[in-house]
Amino acid sequence: MFDFAPSDAADKPLLYRELCEAADALTSGEPDGIANMANVAALVWGFVPDLNWAGFYRVIGDGLVLGPFMGRPACIRIPLGQGVCGTAAGEARSVLVEDVHSFPGHIACDANSRSELVVPIVVDGTVKAIIDLDSPLPSRFDDEDRDGFEALAAILAARI
Repeated sequence: MFDFAPSDAADKPLLYRELCEAADALTSGEPDGIANMANVAALVWGFVPDLNWAGFYRVIGDGLVLGPFMGRPACIRIPLGQGVCGTAAGEARSVLVEDVHSFPGHIACDANSRSELVVPIVVDGTVKAIIDLDSPLPSRFDDEDRDGFEALAAILAARI
């Protein structure tokens, strides 16, 4: 039985350290990337407050295809370079958006989303997937969140 929970969600460095430790423990030795993404989506959902969507998109061909997630139904395919997810994947960089309504070309899969953080998972110099986080709160994400999810993406790079 697994029982992972943050000890203090208000202490972001501690929260992300514990999230990364839990993800490392849960995915260690498991070769199936989809299974690992599914378990990590559930971990993120349980660890990180104020989310309405948390999950993955996989790079397939010239676009992103929906992967494991927690939250409401989502867009299934997103072209590289379009929206927040496509921009992060296409440019191989994290994108933090305080107000999605001000992001040119934002793709609204859930009208309740107000802010978004997208972090690429890079394997051998190539983006293989992205971690996508949405919140109904404006300005929900900051540099500590970005840094925490970039650390998580580094762990997952060898496991997806």
